[in-house]
Amino acid sequence: MKLRKIFCVGLLSATMLSGCSLFSGDDDSTQMSPLPKVENRFSPKEMWSTSVGSGVGEYYSHLSPAWQDGKIYAAARNGVVKALDATSGKQIWKVDLTEKTGYLASSSWFSFLSSSKSPKLSGGLTAENGHVYVAGEKAEVFALNSEDGNLAWKTTVAGEVLSRPVVDSGIILIHTTNGMLQGLNEADGSIRWTTNLGMPLLSLRGESVPTAAHGAAIVGGDNGRVNAVMMDRGQLIWQQGISQPSGATEIDRLADVDSSPIVVNNVVYAQGYNGSFTALDLRSGQLLWKRDVGSVQDFVIDGGKVYLVDQSDRVVALSLNGGDVLWRQGDLLHRGLTAPTLFDGYIVVGDSEGYLHWLDTSDGSFVAQNKVDGSGLLAAPVVAGGNLVIQARNGDVYSYSH
Repeated sequence: MKLRKIFCVGLLSATMLSGCSLFSGDDDSTQMSPLPKVENRFSPKEMWSTSVGSGVGEYYSHLSPAWQDGKIYAAARNGVVKALDATSGKQIWKVDLTEKTGYLASSSWFSFLSSSKSPKLSGGLTAENGHVYVAGEKAEVFALNSEDGNLAWKTTVAGEVLSRPVVDSGIILIHTTNGMLQGLNEADGSIRWTTNLGMPLLSLRGESVPTAAHGAAIVGGDNGRVNAVMMDRGQLIWQQGISQPSGATEIDRLADVDSSPIVVNNVVYAQGYNGSFTALDLRSGQLLWKRDVGSVQDFVIDGGKVYLVDQSDRVVALSLNGGDVLWRQGDLLHRGLTAPTLFDGYIVVGDSEGYLHWLDTSDGSFVAQNKVDGSGLLAAPVVAGGNLVIQARNGDVYSYSH
């Protein structure tokens, strides 16, 4: 299987942003590694499975569930959103955000027909303060009441949204594909401020999820920078480049920072495509240290270690203090890995063939492997209480314990 990358041209109009170009090559150096043979130390147990509908299909989307107060919230690209009981998987409520329109059509007679306009939901869901937030490629943000799914409000933002909304201090942070960071009022969705983070001619399809810390929003940009923005007014505090463009062509010069920064003890950790994993001072943005490990995936920090998936699908553990490489797991090259998730003391990653791989955090060795869904996995698993929840491309949702 060939490695496939998806690019988005930054100068396209807003109406064309949902149709970003797909480039696929025949480079033999990117052949998928065969499935590793793993002797399971335990058998991951499926607790339940259900479906939210059509899923995301072949579209590049990290649409993933959210968990809060004993409920799983999951959605399909076509606009179906469901609340599920986290213990049993049974449906609590279901809503359809598809818009209904009417039109006349016939060559010999006229009849009124109904058509559906999909909201093209993308990115992850966020459950916070009695609401479920989800956005999509049509530049719309929806707030649903978490108890019954009724629409609380809907807002049109500056561009398509591929990352999940973030809620903090009464503000909802939205990062759009045309380089805008916006702050929305949590109460009614009205836009408080908009900040332009900059946009290159060509970028990878995907956007950094903002991180809120000490009154600032920390977010990566497609121009290779990490940005700190004041939460209350949208004023830029600092920018720091961590991924330097290089090469003869625009594709060679891709430098997106699509992963979500993590803040620990006033240090911002971030990584860029064709760039580095870096540690920055939260107040000034000054570079503290960096290591040459590039990626567009989110990463995990726990117990003084950083766990990440690099651009070639190696799973890597770094020391949080200085970035020394502790171990690398290279037997999953080019398998289209999800971002890693820490669950019950293991690092778990999914792949494009629908397998979950469970790794020992001490040395990266495989401890278990299980097939989840033949449609493949793109969004990272989500920890939901005592279980691991993952949504496959076809919209099926699974809950596992180990």
